[in-house]
Amino acid sequence: SGGWRKRREAMRIFLTGASGFVGASVLREFVALPGVETAVLLREPASAWRIAGLLGRTTVVEAGFGDEAVLERALRAFAPTHLVHLAWTGVAGRNRNDAAQHRNAYLSMRLAEIGLAAGARHFVGLGSQAEYGPCQARIDETTPTAPTTMYGASKLSACLMAGRLCENAGARFAWLRLFSSYGPRDNPEWLIPYLALKLLRRERPSVTAAEQRWDYVYVDDAARAVAAVTREAGAAGVFNLGSGTAPRLRDIIERVRDEIDPALPVGFGEVPYRPDQVMHLEADIGRLSGATGWRPRTDLAEGVRATVDWYRKHDAGH
Repeated sequence: SGGWRKRREAMRIFLTGASGFVGASVLREFVALPGVETAVLLREPASAWRIAGLLGRTTVVEAGFGDEAVLERALRAFAPTHLVHLAWTGVAGRNRNDAAQHRNAYLSMRLAEIGLAAGARHFVGLGSQAEYGPCQARIDETTPTAPTTMYGASKLSACLMAGRLCENAGARFAWLRLFSSYGPRDNPEWLIPYLALKLLRRERPSVTAAEQRWDYVYVDDAARAVAAVTREAGAAGVFNLGSGTAPRLRDIIERVRDEIDPALPVGFGEVPYRPDQVMHLEADIGRLSGATGWRPRTDLAEGVRATVDWYRKHDAGH
């Protein structure tokens, strides 16, 4: 029984979404923590290229997010103390209003339900600023939620349902609403990788007039925030996760361009604003900093440089 008690007191983290952009950095944070055991849920470990070098340092559960029978057996066997839930399908812009988004909310609730039954006492989930809907000012956690996409509505539903399950079970619930993240290994559809790849190929990127003010947080800083909330047993409730600053989008775009070649043209104004275009997206990160001591470490210049350098070395199409 002494061995069993020691096993239960150790931090044992079950992580979903580890092969994704943010999840890969979160796994790197977790495996570096002394005395922490991790397990990851991966549908296809062989294609998890972002974390290929980490798979030997974690327990791999080969199953999809929706494979509930496998998930239940794995959670019972691993006996996690912490569930850290980042998995989500349909994150690309073209899928944001797909009705299938509701499945993500259901599966998040089931993960919480099964994990709590397996003994987990901490649930940390990754939400989105999309839960707030379009806002035109700095956003704190008291800002009303009014999502205008199925993605935002499903993230909010997952937050509410998983939070209720944790409260009923006497478990800690924490939910980080991520604003825009960027960095190496990102999805090439997103703005900063799109710009970097276009400009590295000496092509002209088309963008809006870029008068928006936009909060971008470097991926490793975002991962450190997830790890900080996971470790801090007193960190509960909703937290905004961003850089806490909102430079002009034009300045961000020009910084990417200048890192490659200041003489390259950018097609400002060639893409019209959407009818629901948000012009000011900025996270108030005071609650997160107060609960964990976390602050972003990577300024925009350093982060853009690291991102461009990575795409310079990994432009698979050229």
